[in-house]
Amino acid sequence: MKEVINVDGKKVLVRNDIFTWSNLISLTRVLVTLPIIYLHYQNNREITLLVTVLILYGAISDYLDGLVARKRNEISELGKILDPVADKVMAFFLFLYTVWLGWIPVWFFAIGVVRDICIMVGSGYIKSKRGKVAMSTMSGKLSVNILALYWISVFFFREAAMVHSVLMLASLAMMAISFVHYFYRYKMILDGAEFN
Repeated sequence: MKEVINVDGKKVLVRNDIFTWSNLISLTRVLVTLPIIYLHYQNNREITLLVTVLILYGAISDYLDGLVARKRNEISELGKILDPVADKVMAFFLFLYTVWLGWIPVWFFAIGVVRDICIMVGSGYIKSKRGKVAMSTMSGKLSVNILALYWISVFFFREAAMVHSVLMLASLAMMAISFVHYFYRYKMILDGAEFN
């Protein structure tokens, strides 16, 4: 366990713990994904209370795992990987499902997948060169939240076409901004900057 300064100048204590409450919360976010899809499809694509509760849990847990990690000093190397991977896995399957239903365009889904693969490859490269993974950026988290709002608007409010369009454009813009931000941070880290 050591304290370092990241590229944003913040000191964060990063532990090597595996079994933490925050990691458990991240893991459960992945575990609710397939039940959401299964229950929605089995119910003739109608939204039930249980589906709504599971989606709400998925959204809240994305905020809750980080809050718990900070409050309990449980920020860990595993958590730095598990949190964004949980986001990406949940987003991948929920967006894939809505693409399959014809509610979200394939091209939008493809852009998101390619972006996420590039970010994960970059993270893997940094880990191979520097021995650890960099934490998610604030712009990356904001991008995930706007994507979630877009998906929620499509899933729950099928007739709100204008809202869908606005949130889709906002998602595309934020994905691009966060991608540039990640690229810049990765370059700084590979050039020798300290990071958590």
